[in-house]
Amino acid sequence: MILVTGGAGYIGSHTVKTLVDQGYKVVVIDNLSTGHKAAVDKRAVFIQGDIKDEQIVEYIFSDFDIKCVIHFAANCYVGESVINPIKYYENNVAASICLLKLMLQHKVDKLVFSSSCAVYGNPQVEQIDETCSTNPINPYGKTKLIVEQIIRDLSHAYQLKFILLRYFNVAGADPSGAIGEHHNPETHLIPNILLHLLEKKDRIAVYGDDYPTKDGTCIRDFIHVNDLVEAHVLALQSLINNNHSNECYNVGNQQGYSVNEVIKTCERVTGKEVNAEYKARREGDPPMLISTSEKIQSHLGWRPKHSLKDIVETAWKWHWHNTLNV
Repeated sequence: MILVTGGAGYIGSHTVKTLVDQGYKVVVIDNLSTGHKAAVDKRAVFIQGDIKDEQIVEYIFSDFDIKCVIHFAANCYVGESVINPIKYYENNVAASICLLKLMLQHKVDKLVFSSSCAVYGNPQVEQIDETCSTNPINPYGKTKLIVEQIIRDLSHAYQLKFILLRYFNVAGADPSGAIGEHHNPETHLIPNILLHLLEKKDRIAVYGDDYPTKDGTCIRDFIHVNDLVEAHVLALQSLINNNHSNECYNVGNQQGYSVNEVIKTCERVTGKEVNAEYKARREGDPPMLISTSEKIQSHLGWRPKHSLKDIVETAWKWHWHNTLNV
């Protein structure tokens, strides 16, 4: 069986659906602080609880034949991490230590860790690869990097096999429309644009239109959630089959889209016009962040399959059916 921590969250729930679709038996643990029980596929075993709770995690490892862990559970709001860092060190670092300790005790030696491009900080390069130096600029990114370092140390000491996935701007929804992106508060660009177009928000704020880019707005790398899920499943399979392990991979589209391009794509897909309010740049926002994913393509055969249009279309389908009545 596969244990998915944070499996009721946005990326976690999409991963659980894909795993059970492919025949894996899955156990989900989630404290539902930001996740949604309704998003968890009914074919998975769901346990409400926190990975900081040793009694619950001990029960899972004792009662289920867990072979591998995919670890999503974490707080992930950059701004919140700045004003409440203790929450992030407790829930991202201390909780991960509890999980890892019990994994080792029960001889579960395979781990896929959901990391973040936030570990890089603001690199002075246009395309980021895994050799770029890590210099996170907020507590969220620091907690992800600390857990990465803990995992590496445990691997050296206890032969834990791991794959770390650092990904960029995740968006979109499962094409079925059954599950999608639902955060509170919502901080991501594409769902915020779509919520605006559903008249849930008055306007969209665009921070900076004077960057040295083709249209003056920031350029970012967007990846469809199901492409990211496929990267997690391929990482899992690589560990199970004793192929590549103890590796770190970037997961991105290797193609950047400006904020204005994202807005125009949303307008074309929905047939609605965005009311954008241009504001001053936010401190620390670099003009361009694009990943290189050549390493995971070479090692695991992963390729992104979805375009920006696909991302917006699937997200719009989910929001249209699930947000109008909220």
